[in-house]
Amino acid sequence: MASSPLHIAIIGAGFAGLTAARALKAAGHTVTILEARDRVGGRVHTKAAADGTPVDVGGQWIGPGQDRVLALAEELGVETFASYEVGENLCLFNGELMRFSGILPPHAPEAVAETEATFQALDELAATVDAEQPWASPNAKELDSQTFEAWIERTATGPEARFWMRFLAKSVLAADSRELSLLHVLFYVKSGGGLASLISMSGGAQERRFTRGAQHLAERLAEDVQAELSLNTPVLALHQDGHGVVVEHAGGSLLADRVVVTLPPTLAGRLRYSPALPGARDHLTQRMPMGACIKIQCFYSRPFWRDAGLSGMAINESGPISLVYDNSPASGAPGVLVAFIEGEEAKEWTNRSAADRQAAVLGALVRLFGPAAADIQEYIDQSWLEEEFSRGGYGGFLVPGAWTTLGPALLQPCGRIHWAGTETASQWAGYMDGAIRSGERVAAEILAVSAAQ
Repeated sequence: MASSPLHIAIIGAGFAGLTAARALKAAGHTVTILEARDRVGGRVHTKAAADGTPVDVGGQWIGPGQDRVLALAEELGVETFASYEVGENLCLFNGELMRFSGILPPHAPEAVAETEATFQALDELAATVDAEQPWASPNAKELDSQTFEAWIERTATGPEARFWMRFLAKSVLAADSRELSLLHVLFYVKSGGGLASLISMSGGAQERRFTRGAQHLAERLAEDVQAELSLNTPVLALHQDGHGVVVEHAGGSLLADRVVVTLPPTLAGRLRYSPALPGARDHLTQRMPMGACIKIQCFYSRPFWRDAGLSGMAINESGPISLVYDNSPASGAPGVLVAFIEGEEAKEWTNRSAADRQAAVLGALVRLFGPAAADIQEYIDQSWLEEEFSRGGYGGFLVPGAWTTLGPALLQPCGRIHWAGTETASQWAGYMDGAIRSGERVAAEILAVSAAQ
C-alpha cells in the first residue's frame, strides 16, 4: 500500500487510462477517471449490427508478441478466436485482378524479387532503430530528415515495389508515404516486431479477434475501477502549481495531486494548460497528426466468397477502399467484409455522404468479389476523422524532423502532468497492447515519484 496516498486524475478511459487506474488503485492511491465519451475503450469501439452481431468499428485484432493484451484477455476470461484466412487472396493492380496465396500476387518474377528486396531493406534498416529512444538511433537525423516516399523512390524502381511500400504506409499507419518521417516508419516497424509481424494474420498482428468484440475487454478491465469512472465528462483545462492540479471538466472541477493524460498528442495539445506547456511539448503535439481512416462493414446472409475458395482478404489499387478482410463472426454467419479507406482517400471521402461512400465501396467490392458483393443486408461505416474525441486513426505519427528535435517530449512529464497512450509505447505503438504497456509505464512512473516523496 502507498505510504502517502495520492489522488491521480486520469484523462481518458481507453486501455492506457484503465490500465494505469487499475495499477494505481491496487497500489493504494485514489484515482478519478474522466472520459469524454459515453463508453470506455477509446479508439476501440464495438457496435451491434441489426441482428445483434458484434462488430468492431475501431481496433480489433491481436496477435503473438502482444503479451500484455493477451495476458489481460486470459486474466479477465475474454474469449478470442482465429481470424479467417482459408483460401486465396485477391489483388486488383494495374487493372488486373489476381488470385494468390502468401504475401505477394503473381507479378513478373523480377517485380516480385525487387518487392521482396525492398521489404527486406526496410526491415534491416528498422532493426537498427532504438525503439526506446528513436532520436538516438544510428543516423537518426538523416533518417528523420526525409519522408518515407523519398526512401521509396530512391530504393525501389519498379511500379510494383513502389506500390507495395506505399500500400504499407496506408494499411499500417493510415497515412501516405509522403507525410511520414522515414525514422517514424522504421520505429513503427521495430516497435511491432518487424514487417512480417505487422502485416501477417497467422503469426502476426491480425491473428485473432475477440468473440464479443474488442470493447468487451475494455469493459471487463473497467469493472475494477467502475466507481472511479465518470463518462460524458470532457476535460477542458489543467491548472497546476506546487500543491496540485485543478482539472476543469464539463461537470465542474477537481483537485488532484497528479494527472495522467492518455489522449493522442494532437488532442492533448488542445487542452488549456496553466502555466503553458513547455515549448518542446507543445511543438511535438503540432507535429504529430492523426492518421486518416474510414472503416466499413458490409453484411451478407453468408460469406459467399468462401464458396469460391477465397479468404476474403483483398488489396485494391483502384480505390476508394485499399484493403478488405473477412470479418465474419466465429460462427461464420452472417458473412461480413470489412474494408478500409485510408490516407488521402479517407480525407477525400469523409466529406462525401454515407450514401456516396456506400455506392463507391460496393462498386469496388463488386470489382473484387463479383456481383454477389452488391447484395448486402446492412452497411456500417465509421469515419474516424469525424469522431470528436479521436479525430483520426489508427494513431498519431511524427512528420519529418520531429523525432530528432522533439522526441524526448513525448514521455517527459510536465510538472505534475504525465503522458500515456499507445503513441507513447516503445513496443506495439499504435495497438491495444501498446496502450496497455503505456498505462503500466505511467503507473510505475507515478509510483516511483510517490515512493521518493
